[in-house]
Amino acid sequence: MPLLEVENLTKRFGGLTAVNGVSFEVNEGEIVGLIGPNGAGKTTLFHLITGILKPDSGTVKFKGEDVTGLDPYKIVNKGIARTFQVVRPFRHLPTIANVMVPCLSPRVKKKIEWLKSPERKALDMLEEVGLSDLMLEPAANVSHGDLKRLEIARALAAEPDLLLLDEPFGGLNPIETDFLIKSIQRFYLDGYTMVIVEHKLYALMKLAKRVIVLHYGEKIAEGSPKEVSKNKKVIEVYMGKVA
Repeated sequence: MPLLEVENLTKRFGGLTAVNGVSFEVNEGEIVGLIGPNGAGKTTLFHLITGILKPDSGTVKFKGEDVTGLDPYKIVNKGIARTFQVVRPFRHLPTIANVMVPCLSPRVKKKIEWLKSPERKALDMLEEVGLSDLMLEPAANVSHGDLKRLEIARALAAEPDLLLLDEPFGGLNPIETDFLIKSIQRFYLDGYTMVIVEHKLYALMKLAKRVIVLHYGEKIAEGSPKEVSKNKKVIEVYMGKVA
């Protein structure tokens, strides 16, 4: 049984159909890439999966359970965590306190109650993304690249079975990008299942074994990175029609 099943998911905003009948599955242990031009519906799809938006039609199933339209906190406690394209830290709190917030959720408290304190768990997550040396630094003083890693640490702290990463490489320089690629590869080896939205295709193609392409809210292609890169529809979307 797939870990995540998205079936005919549709979301309209007035006369605009942002997501139009999208279906796909994610199996446990996969890294799936989700790509498409700006406005393709990628982030809206994440919002629908995580309960931030309610779909007009279609279903989201997680571990076989229908979770369509559940409140975001309920989705997190089911085991789906995400990052945001625009980072949203608690800016006046130290980085370790930012990561401690999800450690206080019912799901995480149940998992760590007899093993470690929320503080220890939060520090472990900062170590996972290479930010332990900034544990006492207010988030307001941290660079954009480090805030991206802090977003991931907070999501990991929720003990997810499925991790959704929304443009994790956005705004990162090449050194920061390479570091994060290695970190995500390590998460994969640790058993995390991930769906990654990303515009930096060279980074995504190093990670994803399967890629889904959206255009104007519709799925136009799905396959391995090699298959997708040779797909005529995908080439037209990114390069324009060849005369």
